[in-house]
Amino acid sequence: MASEGNMESATQTYTGFVALVKWGTIASVIVAAIVVLLISS
Repeated sequence: MASEGNMESATQTYTGFVALVKWGTIASVIVAAIVVLLISS
């Protein structure tokens, strides 16, 4: 079983990764919307 310190480190890493994916997805959607608007005009 993992020690408490390792679990804290793993939890922080996972939390950071999930935040990165969330903001990356939002940024990708915004960029895609801008590209679609530029192409359609």
